[in-house]
Amino acid sequence: MPQTDFRKAIIDYIRIQAQPPEKFSHQPRLYRLAAQLAEGQPFDDDVLFAAAWLHDLGVFTGHRPKDLAALGAWDNTVYAMKEAPGALTNLGFPAGKIPAVVECIRTHQPSAKPTTLEGVMLRDADVLEQLGAMAVMRTVCKIGRDTRFVTFGDAIASLRRSLERLPGKLELPAARRLAKPRIQTLQNFLAAVLSETGDVGL
Repeated sequence: MPQTDFRKAIIDYIRIQAQPPEKFSHQPRLYRLAAQLAEGQPFDDDVLFAAAWLHDLGVFTGHRPKDLAALGAWDNTVYAMKEAPGALTNLGFPAGKIPAVVECIRTHQPSAKPTTLEGVMLRDADVLEQLGAMAVMRTVCKIGRDTRFVTFGDAIASLRRSLERLPGKLELPAARRLAKPRIQTLQNFLAAVLSETGDVGL
């Protein structure tokens, strides 16, 4: 299958799987952002593309458990690692590159240590998505439908944790540069919330 065909097949597949629907927009943003971070270093763009599009399979409704107890113990990364090879094979992705995609997925969380450049690029981009204006939008939209975010206060606490913990985890120079305006945006948002509410009633 030509490259353009398997890429289109992956996009079409995730367009269906990404539920709730707004979760679909994270994948193209993440891929574009990650690709910017190489700054001339050679990398496998097919591996980065597939990992960016498939890394969150386990967070989509229809893939994650419905039972709240099971959801509390759910490891969406392990699920994505298990499901990605079969999905990629069915979608015509080059078989020899699938292990590298799975390795990128394995290390995409902020707490992980990537072992490849593609993995570092994906992880740093995913961290950047948890800072700035997009972080606010992605977090606030979960209020009331995600067990972690029952109130506005839960969302604010999560954003504060991201601001405190995530910037120091970025590895690539380009990612650290791109983080600066995002950090400022998130700081300004949290300061405005505190100014307007004093945290009362969140």
